[in-house]
Order: sequence, then C-alpha cells, then structure tokens
Amino acid sequence: MDSTVALLKSKVKQASLLWFEGFKEACCLHRVVILCLRSRTLSIRTGQCFLLNGFIFLGSIFILNSIVIPTLQWILPGQCPCSEGLCSCGAILKFYSLLRLGLVQLFYVLWFYPLCILSFVLSNIWYNDIAKYGFVAMGKYKLASVKPANQSDGLTMEKTGMDKPSGIGGVMIAIGEQVYSVLLLNFFFLEVYAIGYIPYVGTALNFLLLSWIYAYYSFEYKWNLSELSLEKRLDFFESNWAFFAGFGNPCILGIFFFPRLVSYGVMAILFPLFVLTATASEADQVTGTQRKFWKGAGLGRLPMFYAADTLSMWFLSLFNLESIGQMQHKGSQGTARSRGLILTQPSSIS
Repeated sequence: MDSTVALLKSKVKQASLLWFEGFKEACCLHRVVILCLRSRTLSIRTGQCFLLNGFIFLGSIFILNSIVIPTLQWILPGQCPCSEGLCSCGAILKFYSLLRLGLVQLFYVLWFYPLCILSFVLSNIWYNDIAKYGFVAMGKYKLASVKPANQSDGLTMEKTGMDKPSGIGGVMIAIGEQVYSVLLLNFFFLEVYAIGYIPYVGTALNFLLLSWIYAYYSFEYKWNLSELSLEKRLDFFESNWAFFAGFGNPCILGIFFFPRLVSYGVMAILFPLFVLTATASEADQVTGTQRKFWKGAGLGRLPMFYAADTLSMWFLSLFNLESIGQMQHKGSQGTARSRGLILTQPSSIS
C-alpha cells in the first residue's frame, strides 16, 4: 500500500512538472518577436491577423455594444416616459423592442456573419503562411521548398507513414482520410460540448480537452513541415499529455470566459502566436530532459481520443465504409483504438 501511494505521488509530481514545462513553453512569447524580426513576411502576416481579427472584428463588437445598441435604446426607448398614472404606450414600447431586436439581428446578418466567414477563410490562409515562414525563420526549412498558400489552403491530410499507391488509388485513400478526419474531429468537439454539461466537473474537463486539442493544432504545423509521421506524433502527444495540457492552457484561458463571438476574435489573434511559439519550441528536448530526471520513467499513454475514434468507426460502419477508418490504423496496430486519431487542423499544411 505504501509503495502504491509513493508511486502515485511520484506520478503526480512528474505530471505537475511536465504541465509546468508546457505552460512555460507556451508563455515564451518573446520567441514570436524574435521570429518576426527575422522575417518581414512573417511580420506582415501576423500584423494582418491582428488587424482583421483584433481591430476590425473585435472593434465591430465594441462598436455594436458601446454605440449601436445604446443609440437604438435612446431612439427607441424601452421604458414609458410617463411619470404618473398608467402608461398607455404599451403597444408602442413592444413595437420599439421588436424593432430594436430586428435592427440588431440585421446588423449581425449583414456585417458580423459575413465578417466571421471572411475572417475564417483569410485567417486559415494566413495561419499557413505564418507557420511556413516561422519555420523558415528558424532556419529549419528552405524557402524554395515552401509552397505558396494558394496551392494548399484547404483541409488536407498529413503523411501517415503508410505507403500510398499512386494514381486513382492514392486519390481515393486521400479522400478516405479526409472523411475519417472530419468525422473524428466533429465527434471530438461533440464530446467536448457534451462533457461541459456534466455537473461539478464538466467545466474543468471541457477546459482540459480544449487545451489538448489546441495544443495539438499548434504543434501540427511544425510536425507537418518536419514531415513527422502520424504514428510518431501521436505517440509523442499521448505519451506527454501533461506537457501538452500545460501548453494549451494559456491559449484556452484567453477565450474561456468570454462570450462566443468575442472568444472567436481573441482566439483568432492568439492562435498564430502559439503556432509560432510551438514552432520555436524544442518540446522533445524538454520532455526528454524530464524523462532523464525521472530515470526514464514516463507517465504512460493517455488515449484521450478513444471515444471520438470509436464513434467515427461506428459511423463509418453504418455506410459500409469501415475500411476507410481501418486504413488509419495500419501503422498503429499495437494500440489501434487508443491511437485512432487523424485530425483536420484549422488550416493544414502540405
């Protein structure tokens, strides 16, 4: 019993130290400044993200809440101006209320929703460029080998380490991978959404899962450019789950307590910073140092994507397409279900 308690304390301490290392790596934002100073193109792309998502998008929300809505409330008052007796303006006040609501919704339809779509599309393109030129600024990638953004702006799959046939066979496998990845990602976010309703612990679990997914997104750009196989990146991610939980925490802290539209704008500003921080991070060395400190003892793999993988395989089996999902597991048969993750990142790099 004493040995079990001692082992548990040791694992908790190790997880805490790894979490702290991940949190510290995410907060090394001075790396962003260094990389931007090395690359003018990187500075321009990062500035464009700030301009669109910060100044225009968040600025529009500020104008709506601080100017537009108060002005409508002044022009179309919601309270009866009568100071004495019964108010006879009930029908007019109800009409004013509906008119205010309609004008605000019109503002959303004609401005915010198109701006959201524009921000999503442009940000995806700029995230690609930021990751590429950040990797170039690190001196780990030749500029000549970086493809222009317009050649690879869609959601594409990274290399999985499998030998893919050329021609139509390779195309079909690539389509299958994308179908599987989109299903898996959507099921994972449904899982995150559902877990948020669990009493007492739902919010904390929601925060943890979001931290993992955004940490994965941040490092995915670097792993793609490094041509790291899917099997290796999943092994590294799930074996160092405490480190990546710590890395994702600052990113989620920046959006977790804001309304949805505001959190989207804040995330769109912060995400490229964490992509660059992950690009400049030596996560393998940091986790390796911790492993040496604990004499090679690791925390063990944590299959955080198991439920999403199971649901994806079940959904594919309904359409007799389970072979698509099985292709994703060829490289990891030892722990197939616990490692069944092919993610579609916010903007993939091929």
